[in-house]
Amino acid sequence: MKFPGQRKSKHYFPVKTRDPLLEQLTQQAQPRATYISGIDQTLVDIEAKVHDELLARYGLPKGNSTLIDDVAAHALYQELKGNELISDEFAGGTIGNTVHNYSILADDRSVLFGVMSKHIEVGSYAYRYLCHTSSKVDLNYLQPVDGPIGRCFTLISDCGERTFAISKGAMDKLTPEFIKREVVEGSAALVLTAYLMRASDGDGITDAAMRAINYAKAADVPVVLTLGTRFLIQEDPQWWQNFIREHVTILAMNEDEGEALTGHADPLLASEAALEWCDLVLTTAGPIGLYMAGYTEESDKRETSHTLLPGAIPEFNRYEFSRPMRKRDCQEAIKVYAHISPYMGGPEQIRNTNGAGDGALAALLHDLAANSFHKTNVPGSSKHRNEGLCYSSFSQICKYANRVAYEVLAQHSPRLSRGLPEREDSLEESYWER
Repeated sequence: MKFPGQRKSKHYFPVKTRDPLLEQLTQQAQPRATYISGIDQTLVDIEAKVHDELLARYGLPKGNSTLIDDVAAHALYQELKGNELISDEFAGGTIGNTVHNYSILADDRSVLFGVMSKHIEVGSYAYRYLCHTSSKVDLNYLQPVDGPIGRCFTLISDCGERTFAISKGAMDKLTPEFIKREVVEGSAALVLTAYLMRASDGDGITDAAMRAINYAKAADVPVVLTLGTRFLIQEDPQWWQNFIREHVTILAMNEDEGEALTGHADPLLASEAALEWCDLVLTTAGPIGLYMAGYTEESDKRETSHTLLPGAIPEFNRYEFSRPMRKRDCQEAIKVYAHISPYMGGPEQIRNTNGAGDGALAALLHDLAANSFHKTNVPGSSKHRNEGLCYSSFSQICKYANRVAYEVLAQHSPRLSRGLPEREDSLEESYWER
């Protein structure tokens, strides 16, 4: 596993230099692998610039998101393709993006549960999904289905307004039998999206997700939930609060989803409120940057050397140099908060806002998996005197997540094509060192 973030050599694995002569005489155990697993609605994002006349013809309300059937989706795709209106086609899906980005960052394995078309033709939606997914993502556990996977059309009008047409295809047909217990139990984390919990009658993906959650909880594997959209959450915020309290370890959301869930428009207060139901919260807040909130042990808290920040919670980042822990693992738990402004103020030109939160979550998961990797392979390290949830501090994870989100914003695709550069030509080394 590649180490998360950019650090000086002393922070890389292994944690101490061995004597080269003694190393020849000692049989060294092979490091045990670490991976994350996730469940997603497999779909392809198709982006095209269109005239309002086309929207009216297909009955798509401008600026809204509309479900369409497979016949309409095929006709729409053929028309867009025939008129050369399609600008981009990418593999999509919140969890698909997240596990792909994790594998790019960690240069290591992840596992994706979902469905895939049984018969794949060159140039088809399924073909494009596979082509745009990292080879490090293990797709061997996908359930074969008849028919297409999901398609999400992003139709951009002349005025810049975005209209979404979604064809589910067979993306919700995943059944519980295709969730492999040993895979989930061996994961460093199980990653889910809120969309999975709202399947239609006859679709099995909600049951499959619940089976995976039960496997993860029985094996003490952290369950990570990303909320996906505020419209889903605001339908019944109390239900989601109860669900998070019962099943979720780490919650990822943006400021709109946080307001829908907690009633707080301030992302810091929304993060604090969500801590009543889970152990760690990652909140992305667009141009404001991102926040983290979690718990640490009172006796292990570490005070920041950065400027103390004002906010709804005064000087809220005081202990951001502490490491995240589960509340149950603390003898005397205290709440810890951290914030970081957009990396370099954000890209000069934001090419894509879809996927920035997925990139930030992938960075957090990389740090969590690195902690699991290190604990497995160097169990005697003082790093694991207490049960830390992540390897790095709140502050360092914020920097890493922020940097990855910037990389996604600066490109068209929601998925990284390469890891972070080894050296940051555009920024002094102190960004990572401090």
